[in-house]
Amino acid sequence: MTSANTKGLVTDIAGLRENAGTHIGYTDWQEMTQERVNQFADATDDHQFIHVDVEKAKQTPFGGTIAHGFLTLSLVAPVSQQLMQVSDAVMGVNYGLDRVRFPAPLPVGAQWRGGMEIVEVSEIPGGVQIKSRITIEVKDSEKPACVADSLVRVYGGS
Repeated sequence: MTSANTKGLVTDIAGLRENAGTHIGYTDWQEMTQERVNQFADATDDHQFIHVDVEKAKQTPFGGTIAHGFLTLSLVAPVSQQLMQVSDAVMGVNYGLDRVRFPAPLPVGAQWRGGMEIVEVSEIPGGVQIKSRITIEVKDSEKPACVADSLVRVYGGS
């Protein structure tokens, strides 16, 4: 059984195949905060000034602090989890990424949302591999902050 709306897709493993090539929705808009950027900087030991020094970052072409590229990329996981529910999945595991680009920065204070398209679904032993294109959009920006082709393996019960 499959149902899709602007907030995503609820399906079972068998229903994933019929949704290949389908854009399944968007998350709600949310703000990228300096606190979140600082926490990511602490977790990854990446304290480059363009991320954490509000005053110095004002002097850059960005005009202020921006989220780390890898912080922006890490949004792929919660976007995927919010937008796709597979009812008979026992587990899903990150298998990797095929393509990642950062066409524009994600400024601190900006509103962002994630969109998801199921590009391809292929059989693997015990389940399926889903290739999805996740786009992190920035409100009022012509370009997205990130476009990533994510590979997730979803396994069903035996």
